[in-house]
Amino acid sequence: MLSTKAILKNRRLETLVENQTTYTLNSAALHIFETHQEAEQILLRFREPVLASMLEGKKVMHLHEMTPFDFLPGESLILPADEIMCIDFPEAQMDKPTRCLAMAISEEKIKETIHFLNETRAKMDDEWRFTDYNFHFTNDMAIQHIIQRLMFLFAENHPSKDVFADFMLRELIIRILQAETKKIYTEKALQLSNTHRLAFIIDYIRKNLHKNLTIKELSDKTYMSESNFHRVFKNELNVSPIEFINNERIKLATSLLQNPNKKIKEVYVECGFNSLSYFIRIFKRQKQLSPKAYQTQVNNKLPLA
Repeated sequence: MLSTKAILKNRRLETLVENQTTYTLNSAALHIFETHQEAEQILLRFREPVLASMLEGKKVMHLHEMTPFDFLPGESLILPADEIMCIDFPEAQMDKPTRCLAMAISEEKIKETIHFLNETRAKMDDEWRFTDYNFHFTNDMAIQHIIQRLMFLFAENHPSKDVFADFMLRELIIRILQAETKKIYTEKALQLSNTHRLAFIIDYIRKNLHKNLTIKELSDKTYMSESNFHRVFKNELNVSPIEFINNERIKLATSLLQNPNKKIKEVYVECGFNSLSYFIRIFKRQKQLSPKAYQTQVNNKLPLA
């Protein structure tokens, strides 16, 4: 896999602020920007929808109707066509530049992918679409890997790279749509629970984590078969119902463990785990620490691993 520096090896450094290296394919263009000195209120706009992703350093983003926010490595942002970005570079230096990529994706490719999803993997109570074109998120492992693969492909001299890119861009768009859907349902579950069955189920799960939740119980509440419920849940949230329940239980457990007087046995029961060993295994998988070690570090104000 090519590193960012390898991709930029033959570029010309023409300006110290947002020096641009560009690669183009049929359905997308990749722009990599480098800034080598502190700067403020730099304006940038693209004619196509854009996935911006931070590679190195820090930006402060000022977008329409949004509170300014830090934009850091491992994070991405979806922007509509013609959106004006106002950017500050508070830490850029000659020997420590800020690097960011902007992948402009054709409207046609996005519409084609959304149509494909609605035809083949329809949502339960809605249609697939970008509801927020200023969607700021942390890349999961899959999205990060696709971005890295696309960077390599854009710079590669291969006669079939447009064909390869079409598949990767479709996967990238689908995964971002799933990430946005998951964020909407998980952050607005209570507000949407009367109109969206998955939002209702998420709200129900959170209110009943202490119970023995089963797929049959949850699927019955959505008037679906167990297999169809499992398929639709994973299709829309990119996580299985059991994984989602365990994630929510671990979130609750980390909150309960802030109390130094809480016993581990009390925590696992309150979180709905029916086995102490299973609770410890799931907790360690997510936090890379045992519940007891986590509780000790949190309450002694030690940095978490």
